[in-house]
Amino acid sequence: MKVGLFFGSFNPIHNGHLVIAEFMATQTDLEEVWFVVSPHNPLKNKKSLANDYDRLAWVQDAIADNLNLKASSIEFNLPQPSFTIVTLSVLKEKFPDKKFHLIMGGDSLLSLPKWKNADILMRDFPIYVYTRPEYDTTPLEDNQNIRIFKEVPQMNISASYIRNCLRKNLSIRYLVPDVVFNAISLSSNFKNV
Repeated sequence: MKVGLFFGSFNPIHNGHLVIAEFMATQTDLEEVWFVVSPHNPLKNKKSLANDYDRLAWVQDAIADNLNLKASSIEFNLPQPSFTIVTLSVLKEKFPDKKFHLIMGGDSLLSLPKWKNADILMRDFPIYVYTRPEYDTTPLEDNQNIRIFKEVPQMNISASYIRNCLRKNLSIRYLVPDVVFNAISLSSNFKNV
């Protein structure tokens, strides 16, 4: 089974994430997409993150009715910060029947050479990239393990924009799934990140 791994903080998960995951799960050769909730991305500030289990619950709630999408807390039990190569090694050992593919945006693809063991990632794992208008992925498109999907529908939404709205007491309705909107509305903790 081909499984796409969509790594992220999902702080919070928003409709833009879901559109990308749905495209990858239904319009490519992937059979499932797993949202891998990262407790700490080494390239991001951990202080801005909501509680790990809240973020995982938001993802689970957002995709509860979609059999093609799954939530994974695999990185919760790994050393932090989380390195993709370590997570992939653990997943390969735990699920030997699955063939894992990475899903990332064009911005992440361009930063990939800075990742731990990037050469092994690019050699051993297919990478499915959704383009972003402001990022030129041409320099890495010749790699046979990288597939660029230019037709992925995207929304100009970011989790940092959503968090900024929350800090200013502005509405985030329709930016996130209703179930996530309701959960965040009931939580006072998330407005401080």
